[in-house]
Amino acid sequence: MRYGMRDGARAGVRDGVRDGRSGTGAYGAGGARRRGVLAGLALAGCGALLAAGCSPSGGAPSGAGGSPPGSPAAASAGAAPGAGASAPPAKGAVTVTGEVAKGLDSPWGVAPLPGGDLLVASRDKGTISRVRTDTGEVTQIGRVPGVAPGGEGGLLGLALSPHFASDRLVYAYFTTESDNRIARMRYDEQRPPGQQLGAPDTVLRGIPKGLVHNGGRIAFGPDGMLYAGTGETGNTALAQDRKSLGGKILRMTPDGKPVHGNPEADSVVYSWGHRNVQGLAWDGDKRLWASEFGQHSWDELNLIEPGGNYGWPEVEGKGGKAGFRDPVAVWKTDEASPSGIAWAEGSIWMASLKGERLWRIPLKGAVPAAEPEAFLTGKYGRLRTVVALGGDRLLLVTSETDGRGSPQAGDDRILSLTVR
Repeated sequence: MRYGMRDGARAGVRDGVRDGRSGTGAYGAGGARRRGVLAGLALAGCGALLAAGCSPSGGAPSGAGGSPPGSPAAASAGAAPGAGASAPPAKGAVTVTGEVAKGLDSPWGVAPLPGGDLLVASRDKGTISRVRTDTGEVTQIGRVPGVAPGGEGGLLGLALSPHFASDRLVYAYFTTESDNRIARMRYDEQRPPGQQLGAPDTVLRGIPKGLVHNGGRIAFGPDGMLYAGTGETGNTALAQDRKSLGGKILRMTPDGKPVHGNPEADSVVYSWGHRNVQGLAWDGDKRLWASEFGQHSWDELNLIEPGGNYGWPEVEGKGGKAGFRDPVAVWKTDEASPSGIAWAEGSIWMASLKGERLWRIPLKGAVPAAEPEAFLTGKYGRLRTVVALGGDRLLLVTSETDGRGSPQAGDDRILSLTVR
């Protein structure tokens, strides 16, 4: 059953319209999508753990056990947001250099492995597959037990342990019959395909679930801590409820415990007042950025600080209200519906679902250096996930088979990009 049909059964759920397609055409009037079969690309094994959100290789996680990266305590006192920072060019560029994989079913989370291959989560099947980036071969490594797909829920974000080389742990954020939760599983490549995932060890449970707004992105930060973006499930009151895990960004140890530097010592809640966080990324100065769905007016890119209240449902977009943090950049909702983000070449790169484009937001420190630019508009349909591979290389994951798209032969795909 398609998303639009499921959401249509739930009166008043606006996102079933905004994040879906309007009209009968795949891209609206005159918006025929250009497609071509791209040559496969063998990706070199480069900083793959960095792309999965792990600590830089060769050193201990900076900030571990102390102030979180990018927090006021970890930054230079009194420095202006863009003071001393160099800015990337106002105009960027994107080149699609290859097609890494195709024929994927509802891909969501992606975790690059050492050596360059990828682990990819199927939201609706509840499975994790390995993609060989030299051949495009897709092999299921296992199914995550307990996943209950439905609406925007299912098997969502993936991340590798900061110590993956020794512990072989894969972290997953997923929806069950009762909640959203985070679990970790050992990946044993010596076992037969389809049986390579160990039993889930639940790290954190009790994140509210819903037909919509389940959040789902997870990543290990430069401090070695695990971060998660959650949604308010359509119950707007949860975003301002400090006791709820819904509508928040969470920060925890790899074991799921509260960590020093959080606003409250006994809580994993790091920031609140969010509607539906689906993108997390750190810039070159270890500041945390997050993308967020708006409702009727404005989608957001936020600079995240511990203890920040980002306004939902009291504020959407830049409200300028005391006690709430305004977003750094906003978009009309038809232009974005933002999902995954990544940082590369001095810019945040943001995948857009309904907007069907890749946004570039060049930064000078903590402020935009120029107006956001859109790339690939309408060429590959809905875009779900962006992964930084180091330098000028990104991976981009399409989302045409999520029930709201208009899939064509070969969907869904993982594309390799070079950017500047």
